[in-house]
Amino acid sequence: MHSKGSSVKPGLGIVAGAGDLPSKLIEAAQAQGRKVFVIGVKGEGDPQVVSQSPHGWIGLGAFGALVRMLRDNQCEEVVFVGAVQRPLFKNLSLDWHGFRLLPKVISAARKGDGVLLSVLVEEMEEQGFRVVGAEQVANELVAPSGILGAIRPSTQDMDDIAKGIQVIEQLGLLDIGQAAVIKEGLVLGVEAAEGTDALIERCGHLSSKDGGVLVKIAKPEQERRIDLPTLGTNTVRCAAAAGLKGIAFEAAGTLIVDRALVVKAADAANLFLYGVQMPIPE
Repeated sequence: MHSKGSSVKPGLGIVAGAGDLPSKLIEAAQAQGRKVFVIGVKGEGDPQVVSQSPHGWIGLGAFGALVRMLRDNQCEEVVFVGAVQRPLFKNLSLDWHGFRLLPKVISAARKGDGVLLSVLVEEMEEQGFRVVGAEQVANELVAPSGILGAIRPSTQDMDDIAKGIQVIEQLGLLDIGQAAVIKEGLVLGVEAAEGTDALIERCGHLSSKDGGVLVKIAKPEQERRIDLPTLGTNTVRCAAAAGLKGIAFEAAGTLIVDRALVVKAADAANLFLYGVQMPIPE
């Protein structure tokens, strides 16, 4: 263990799913001189990203193997990062520890992804690890407030943003999604299991590619250490292709991958990017 006055940061385990975020987090942790061990999720993690660091692989449900890898590699903190598709329970790679947790996992899964992730965090903490958010490892990924880039939202856009926040906060209580598309006060769609990019594509057809705003914020009861909304260039490209006017996101509650590239892509597509300052959750 490290004393309070020690400048040496504790060993970090990075459990890596799909997407660009794991590589950014690995780079940030290594730049800080941290001891890093990467655990790729089989079928999700990118082998090229995972294999560039000391690493191992686990299947979903192999909780005992996860704990052993973290302990064997002196990881005191652990961060879960990257997308992982919810598997069918029959396809889980259960070891004994995972099998013991299965009733709790099934019960949590029936209540929604938020509850399921909370169970994962709780179990990791019971095993003696400190679960940290990606923003605690790489603060430069955290979205700022206000306008990013050259395009400003209109008064109507701001009204649509407010409507989108209201929709997500209400539906988020049912653990439904993190995003909504609003056009002139009309709700074109809300995110469910299909993900943000598929939501945008669906709403592009409804709007006839003639406006609308994507609003993306964390759900009210979201486990923020493990499931913050993420914004990257692909979402900007999808929004532009759908004819949306801009993207609003929660400042200090959204991770932006390659901020400079995201802003450049939004400016080129004539899209606004706006960070909304939300009340800090208790």
